[in-house]
Amino acid sequence: MDFTTDKYQELLKALNNHNNFKLRHDVDLRPEYALRIAQLESTAGVQATYYFRAMHFDSHSETIKAIVALGHTTGYHYENLATCHGDIEAAYSDFCQNLGKLRKIVPVNTACAHGSPRSPWNSQDIWEHHDIHSLGIEYEPMLDTDFSSTLYLTDTGRRWDGYRVSVRDKVPKYQEQWNREGLTFHTTDDIIHALNITGHPIHCWDLLINTHTQRWMPFGVNWMIEASAQNIKNIAKMIIVCAKY
Repeated sequence: MDFTTDKYQELLKALNNHNNFKLRHDVDLRPEYALRIAQLESTAGVQATYYFRAMHFDSHSETIKAIVALGHTTGYHYENLATCHGDIEAAYSDFCQNLGKLRKIVPVNTACAHGSPRSPWNSQDIWEHHDIHSLGIEYEPMLDTDFSSTLYLTDTGRRWDGYRVSVRDKVPKYQEQWNREGLTFHTTDDIIHALNITGHPIHCWDLLINTHTQRWMPFGVNWMIEASAQNIKNIAKMIIVCAKY
């Protein structure tokens, strides 16, 4: 069964076979699920970065602190251009204000944009007018990662080949190359299988792996609800993607 905590532990074990990987988590919903994943990673001796939305800073500050206490790092999962309806200066001001709030809870030197698929605005566009690094942000994954040597794997759409239904969580410039090299995976088992083969092309690339922690849970009613809801979301995303092109 995919997208369970048991399957995630299998993935962590398989990653021991890889020389250079980074784990990133977008905490879009249910921060309490993020803490559960953080505990599993801590037990496995793996460090990850958790990106929290501003809507969770007040209500889940203790969860954020607990994740850092386990040895992980946290970042700001920003969506300011979407929430400020395309106003660049208002979005930049909002970003700075929210970053300050999160830094009152935990140290922060990384930030990553929330996709906001229903919004026409991409919050990364703020940095065409301002310098994110001048704010003490050392790393923005989608801006600062060298994807010519780093394979990006994300569970967007509750699948690992969700770039077909994703509005923004993808790297179009390199996706065709990854497809040609056999680096497109559908299930978590597909990735685990590749990691367990010494000569697989996956070992020729650095890895940046992104998961959405609300998707990973023990199998049960909540798992089935999440699976059904994501199927509906994927249809809506596909409509959005097709409308753009």
